[in-house]
Amino acid sequence: MTQLTHQLERNVVIRATPETVFQFFTDSARWAKWWGEGSTIEGRVGGKVFIRHPGGLETVGEVLEIEAPLRIVFTYGYPDGRHGLGVGGSRVTIRLEADSAGTQLLLRHEFAEAQVRDEHAQGWRFQLSLFSNAVANEVYADAAATADRWFNAWTISDAAARAAAFAKVAAPGISFRDRNSALEGLEDLSAHAGAAQRFMPGIGLRRKNEVRHCQGSVLVDWSAAGSDGKERASGTSLLVLRPDGRIESVTSFANPQ
Repeated sequence: MTQLTHQLERNVVIRATPETVFQFFTDSARWAKWWGEGSTIEGRVGGKVFIRHPGGLETVGEVLEIEAPLRIVFTYGYPDGRHGLGVGGSRVTIRLEADSAGTQLLLRHEFAEAQVRDEHAQGWRFQLSLFSNAVANEVYADAAATADRWFNAWTISDAAARAAAFAKVAAPGISFRDRNSALEGLEDLSAHAGAAQRFMPGIGLRRKNEVRHCQGSVLVDWSAAGSDGKERASGTSLLVLRPDGRIESVTSFANPQ
């Protein structure tokens, strides 16, 4: 390989464990979810790397090093030599490090020429964004069910049962904010929900439609109705999810009455 003296580096935090993230470098079905249909990879040293970009452009390479779930190195080039980058003409190194939010992904792409490196900068900005969403779509596939469990916990009258329900869906240090709340922790949250039931008896919360999800952040439209079924309030909540699927924080916005 020609001496690779020019580097492109990108870092991104993925809201998933390193073990989960690494599967997207070794499993062809997952690999294709962030590169494009028909893309494949053989997760072993000497394994073939094949990328079929939307529009039909193809990239090929070979796995040089692999250490699950921490590191993978592979060559990257174009069969037709476009962009001045032939087969084996560059090298990609991806490292994963555990992070409080999930996983820190550190990418280094090495080139022989600065101009070729610069031409790939925007491509990696875009591709790693697709990657983040591909991983999140799998990790948080049940985001709607999580939102339903969250709203249901607010309607449980028994204190012990309500506390247990919140503990299943929310992290111990959960933060909750709305126009009437500034709460930290499960104990405070459960007590607050109990007080809400005393002051607004018969009120129930429910999700109104499909959730909108992006990389662990979930927007949920909700409705608050009385025992007669009449809507008393509505709004939207932003739920931030942890890699284990539990809710880390909630910020809720009520619609004008």
